[in-house]
Amino acid sequence: MAEITRRTPIGAKPIAPKSLQRDRLSPHQFTADPARYGTMPFRRCGHSGLQLPALSLGAWETFGGYVGHEQARGCIFRAFNLGITHFDLANVYGTPPGRAETIVGRALREMPREEIVVATKAGMPMWDGPYGEGSSRKALLANIDQSLQRLELDYVDIFYSHRMDRRTPVEETIGALSHIVRQGKALYVGLSNYSGERLAEAVKIAGELKLEPIVVEQVGYSMLRRGIEEDVLPVARESGVGVVAFSPLAQGLLSTKYLDGVPEDSRAAKSWSPAQKEALTPEMREKIRRLNDIAKDRGQTLPQLALAWVLRKPEVTSALVGASSIEQIDENARALDNLTFSDEELRRIDTILQGSRPADGS
Repeated sequence: MAEITRRTPIGAKPIAPKSLQRDRLSPHQFTADPARYGTMPFRRCGHSGLQLPALSLGAWETFGGYVGHEQARGCIFRAFNLGITHFDLANVYGTPPGRAETIVGRALREMPREEIVVATKAGMPMWDGPYGEGSSRKALLANIDQSLQRLELDYVDIFYSHRMDRRTPVEETIGALSHIVRQGKALYVGLSNYSGERLAEAVKIAGELKLEPIVVEQVGYSMLRRGIEEDVLPVARESGVGVVAFSPLAQGLLSTKYLDGVPEDSRAAKSWSPAQKEALTPEMREKIRRLNDIAKDRGQTLPQLALAWVLRKPEVTSALVGASSIEQIDENARALDNLTFSDEELRRIDTILQGSRPADGS
């Protein structure tokens, strides 16, 4: 993901007693829609028994960042009632870091835990000193405890090493993740932002040492960022590892809102780096316009086309989206109405994308 500036440690104390079941900050309470599983397709995560919804909801830069508590809560509730049962976090998400886990944790306490897949990660810089980042045993064990306290959960469903740590042997990282599962603090382990080569190495080591298997790799993938097609996807297919694709909309670039520049109230204005804004060249806008024409021909919006395109790959278990409004979640979910592409549509898209460079900094 984007490079994170080092910050001071985040307090690990729970925000309320463990017995709290409802969010007392709001008069609204969650009601599950009986039809929530009616339209969402679920996909098996690699060779594991874990099934994830085709769309998952993430909190990077949004919940606990520029999206407030009540707005985040509404998005989470709406997502669940559309069948989006997988919620993705990391210890560094939010402002200050850790706030996303706190905000999301409040909402999750009102929902049926047995129907929710909660994922979080550690490895990016969280506090100063040698133990505040990386994927050493020391760092991972400290961070899982802090994440669970912020979330007020007994366990997470998936715990990731957020990025490859060149200072730590892979054996140590995989061993620490396995230990966390065996402690009952996570059900499955995954890797995020690992290359195909390192993923293959980790899968092999886990097997040889009889450690918990690597179930999932989370990696950036979109129409404008296709490197994993030659790197991670072949390894995932051969190794039986599921793939969760983050930034499938290139942080919102794959929409029509930036065709005439960057609106002041847009996500780009609030969170994009200067390099990301520079990627929005006239040539890039023309590519987006042409992709939007294909989307219209399919009866979709451009974000819906982009999500369907990512999900066309059988190795991709789920596409991870962020949202700042319920309307965004509804629009993204409608991508599932048309996931099929003709050979001609794929040819047209490939022709447009030739020469595209990565448009996000995840």
